[in-house]
Amino acid sequence: MSTTFATFGNDLHAGRRILPIVSRRRTWYLISVVVVVLLGALAVVRGPNLGIEFTGGSEFQIAGVADTEQSSAREVVREHLPDNEPKVTQLGGDTLRVQTEQLDSAQTAELAGELATAYEVPADAVSTSYIGPVWSGDVTQKMARGVVVFLVLVAAMMALYFRDLKASLAAMIALGHDMLLTAAVYGVVGFEITPGTVIGFLTVMGYSLYDTIVVFDKVRENTADLTGQRRRTFAELVELAANQTLVRSINTSVVALLPIGSILAIGAFLLGAGTLKDISLALFIGIIAGTYSSIFLAPGLLVDLRRREDTIARHTRALERARRGETGSTSEDSPGSPRGEDAATRADGADLDAVDPDAADADAADEGEGRTPEADPADEDDGTVGRAAAPRSARQQPRRTTRRRRSGR
Repeated sequence: MSTTFATFGNDLHAGRRILPIVSRRRTWYLISVVVVVLLGALAVVRGPNLGIEFTGGSEFQIAGVADTEQSSAREVVREHLPDNEPKVTQLGGDTLRVQTEQLDSAQTAELAGELATAYEVPADAVSTSYIGPVWSGDVTQKMARGVVVFLVLVAAMMALYFRDLKASLAAMIALGHDMLLTAAVYGVVGFEITPGTVIGFLTVMGYSLYDTIVVFDKVRENTADLTGQRRRTFAELVELAANQTLVRSINTSVVALLPIGSILAIGAFLLGAGTLKDISLALFIGIIAGTYSSIFLAPGLLVDLRRREDTIARHTRALERARRGETGSTSEDSPGSPRGEDAATRADGADLDAVDPDAADADAADEGEGRTPEADPADEDDGTVGRAAAPRSARQQPRRTTRRRRSGR
C-alpha cells in the first residue's frame, strides 16, 4: 500500500496525474460553506460553554472522592443558589470540579463544607478559588487583541513575502475558514472554552498559514515564467502546484495528528476536563481544517483573485485560442508582450514559407530560356523521377532555394 501511495504521489508531483482541485473550486467552496453554516448553527443553538476565566465566579475542587457521580454536587449548590446551575466536571479518576456564580467569603466557606460532607471527604480536601469580573474581562480583552494583532502581522508578512496582496488575502480567507470551522466544532462538542482553547486556536492559525505558504511557494515557482511557456494557463499551473504539494500536506498532517489525537484521548477519557483536552481538541480539528483549506480552498481563491489581471487574462486567452486551432487572433491578447508572442510566431512561420528572391529570379530565368529545372533528389525518394515536374507553385520553395544556391546558379 505504501508503494502504491508513493507512486500516486510521484505521479501527482510529475504532473502525470492531476486531481480536479482548482478546476472544481466552486464545489469545494460550496462544501465549506455548507459545513461551516450547519455546524455554526448547531453551536449557536447549544450556546458557548465559556470557562470561569471568561465569566468569573467561584470554583471548588473536591479531591479523593470515592464516587464521582455529579448529582450530589448539583443538589448541594441548588440548595444554596436556587437560581444558579453549576458546572460540574470530573478531573482524573477521583476529583470533581464545581463552578458557580460569584460568592462571598462566607458563602464560599459554607458551600465547601457541605460539598465535603456530601462526598464524605475531609474539609481540607475541598480547595476553593475565586475569579472576579475585572480579571475575566481583562483576559477576554487581551485574547481578542492578541488574535487581531496576530492576523494583522501575518497578513503584512505574507504580502511582503509573496509581494502580492491577493496571495495574502487568499491565505487570510482560508485561515478565517479554519477558525470558524474549529470554533463551530468546539461549540458542537460542548468543551469548555478556556485560555488553553485560545492557545490552541493561535497554534492552529500558525499551522494553517504554514501549510498555505508551502502551497503558494510552489505556485510562485511554477508561475515564475508564466508568459514564457505555452503549455499551461495560470489556473492549470496553480492546480499543478496544489497536486504537487498534496501528498506532502497529508503526510505532515498525519504525523502531527497522531500525537495530538493521543493527547486528546488521554485528556478526554483518562484525565477528564483540563488544559490538555482544551488545547488538543482545538489543535486536532484545526489541523484537519487547515490541511483541507490550504489544498482545496486557498489555490482556488488565488486563481479567482488573480485571473482578471491583464497579463494572466491575455495569456489564458491566447492558449485557449491556440488549443482551438484559431490563427486569426490579435497580437494584443498574446502572452509575453503587449503585441504578444503569437505575432512573432506567425512571422517566423511566414519567413519559413516565404519565397527566396534569388530563387524566384532563377526560376524566372529558367522559364524564359525554356530550360527545365533540375531534378530534386527528394523527388527520387518519392518515386517521381521520370515524371513531369510538378508546378513550381506546388513545390517547396526553401528546398529549391537551397538546391540552386548549392549548384551555384
